[in-house]
Amino acid sequence: MSKLTKRSVEALCTEVKDYLVWDRDLRGFGVRVYPSGKKTYLVQYRVGRRTRRITIGQHGALTADEARNQAKRLLGDVARGADPSTEKQTLRRAPTIAGLCDRFLQEYVAEHCKPTTARAYATLIRNHIRPKLGLMRVGEVVRKDVIALHYGMRETPYQANRAIAMLSKMFNVAEDWGLRAEGSNPVRRIKKNREVEKKRYLTDEEQLRLGQALQAALADGTETIHVVSAFLALLLTGCRRGEIQTLKWEYIHYTHLDLPDSKTGRRRIPLPREAYDILTALPRYDGNPYVIAGLNGESHVTDLERPWRRIRERAGLNDVRIHDLRHTYASVAMKNGIDPFTLKEIMGHRNLQTTLRYAHLADDAVQRAAGSVAARLAGCVQRSKTQRGPFRIVG
Repeated sequence: MSKLTKRSVEALCTEVKDYLVWDRDLRGFGVRVYPSGKKTYLVQYRVGRRTRRITIGQHGALTADEARNQAKRLLGDVARGADPSTEKQTLRRAPTIAGLCDRFLQEYVAEHCKPTTARAYATLIRNHIRPKLGLMRVGEVVRKDVIALHYGMRETPYQANRAIAMLSKMFNVAEDWGLRAEGSNPVRRIKKNREVEKKRYLTDEEQLRLGQALQAALADGTETIHVVSAFLALLLTGCRRGEIQTLKWEYIHYTHLDLPDSKTGRRRIPLPREAYDILTALPRYDGNPYVIAGLNGESHVTDLERPWRRIRERAGLNDVRIHDLRHTYASVAMKNGIDPFTLKEIMGHRNLQTTLRYAHLADDAVQRAAGSVAARLAGCVQRSKTQRGPFRIVG
C-alpha cells in the first residue's frame, strides 16, 4: 500500500478483472481499477458485523486530494453513528414529490391538521407543487428548485408564502420518514414575500348600511333567513366563519357557545342575548343538527362567499370581506374599553400579540382613562381643600 495521489493512481495498470488499492494513510479510503481503465474512488467501513462500501466519484472528475477530503467527511459521519451507504440507497429509492404529497396528505395532514388546513394544503399541492416538482425525486430537490417555485408564484405573493411554508413542513416530515438526510430541508433560509395584513373595520354608518342590506335581502327573498342570520351572528359574536357556518344546535347555551373543536381547540364563546335570540329563532329541520341550514335543509350552508358578495354590493361595501366582520367586532370592543386580556379570550386568539394588533383602536378610550386618572391625582396633590379653580405653580 502507498498513499493515493494523482501520480500513483494514474500509474495503476489495468488487469483482466477489476481490483482495489487501499490508501496507506487513511484507512478505508481506496480506488477501484476496472479492466476498461476507469478508476473510481470509494470508502469502505463497517456497521456492526457488516461491511459497507460507498462510491465517492471517478478519477479525473475528482482529484485524489478531493476524493480524500470527501472520504474523511464520510468516515467522520460513520464515526458519529451514520451509515452513508444505506442513506444513499434510501434516497435513491425515495418516491417522487408527487408520491410524497400523497403520503403527506394521507398519513400526516389527515391525522394532525384541521379540515380547513387540510383543504388548503390539498389545493396548494394540486395547483402548484405537483405541476412544478411532482416528477422530481424527494432527495433531488434543492434550494434553487424551491426558490424557482416561490418566484414563479410572485403574482400571488401570499399564496407563494403559504406554499413554501407547507413545503418546509412536508420536507421535515420526509426527513422523519427517512426519505431525506437529516437537516437537508431545501426550504431553509428562503426569504418570504413581504405581507401587509389587511384589516378593514366597519364604521357606525357602514354597519347601518349592512343591516339595511341584510333586511332588504331577506325581505325580497334574495337570501335565506339562515344566511342572513349567519352574517348577523358573525358580527355580534366575533366568531370565525367556520365556527358559525358549522354551528350545531347542541353547542348553543343561553350564555355561551360551547365548541368542542375550533382553529384553537375547544372554545367557550360568550353569546350575547341579541345573538342568542337570532340563532334560536331559526327554523329547524328533522335530522339536521346544524343551525345555519342549507337550502335542502339536510346539512349546513356550504357557501357563504357568494351570498356575501351580493349583500356587500347591495350595501356599497365591495372591499369588505366576511372576516372583516370579526375585525369590526374586535375594533368595537377595543374602542369600548375591553382590555386586551379579556378580548383575547373572547376572540379565541392563541397569544396576546394577535389581540394587541387592535390596541391602537383604543387610543380614545386610553386618552379618556389617562385624563380621568390625572384629574383625580391633581385633585389630591395640586389643590388644597379650600382652593377653587385650576392649580397654578407660583415661582
